Amino acid sequence: MDLGTIAGLVIAFALIFWAILAGGSLGSFIDVGSVAIVVGGGIAATMASTPMQKVKRVMSVFMKAIMHKAVSPQKLIEDLVSYAEIARRDGILSLESAAKEIEDPFIVRGIQMAVDGTDPELIEQIMETELENLVERHEEGKGMFETLGRYLPAFGMIGTLIGLVAMLANMDDPSSIGAGMAVALLTTLYGAVLANVFALPVADKLGKRSAEEILLKTIIIKGVMSIQSGDNPRVVEQKLKTFLPPSERGADEEEAQAA
Repeated sequence: MDLGTIAGLVIAFALIFWAILAGGSLGSFIDVGSVAIVVGGGIAATMASTPMQKVKRVMSVFMKAIMHKAVSPQKLIEDLVSYAEIARRDGILSLESAAKEIEDPFIVRGIQMAVDGTDPELIEQIMETELENLVERHEEGKGMFETLGRYLPAFGMIGTLIGLVAMLANMDDPSSIGAGMAVALLTTLYGAVLANVFALPVADKLGKRSAEEILLKTIIIKGVMSIQSGDNPRVVEQKLKTFLPPSERGADEEEAQAA
């Protein structure tokens, strides 16, 4: 579970509620009609702009932002180097039995193709195509929340305009103008809060999760190709560590840079 995402959402909403309570009563900031216009309109517009089969996956996409099992690139590199050592010592066919203990199916498919003697260019093409499809799926999931983040403030403004028209059409009672204006502005408030505290932050977090997974998949592709070509495990390690920041490459890399 990603506690940072959950904590960020909870703190943001808590600060807004604190500001509301400090400035007045909570009841004056609640209007069911305004909530219906903003939330219902934002969701409806997102559904209208997105294929339904993708909309149905919105909850699973959201769960990826808050339920995330972090994978260390350093640990992944260590695993790939160990596979390179096995292939170097016992031959690449020996990786077939080792693949049964590997949990990542992307690594398993790459190693299995290498063991089967598949052409190196074809292996790389297949794995990169799978990576491209992964990126596309991630962009679609992120795009749904970005779309929602655009529509929520728009429907907030629509609700405000509706409220202003209704208020101006009933000017016989001047004492009701202030209350009517407050209700009209609530939709703008709801739209801004839901977009900037929920939809857009979730979209940004999904983008970061996607970037992390793309890095891991890229390391796997380069590692599998190095193993397939029979590179020395030390060479495999140096190749893969180029994907890491200098501060995370280990003592050997720091000593090399210092020299």
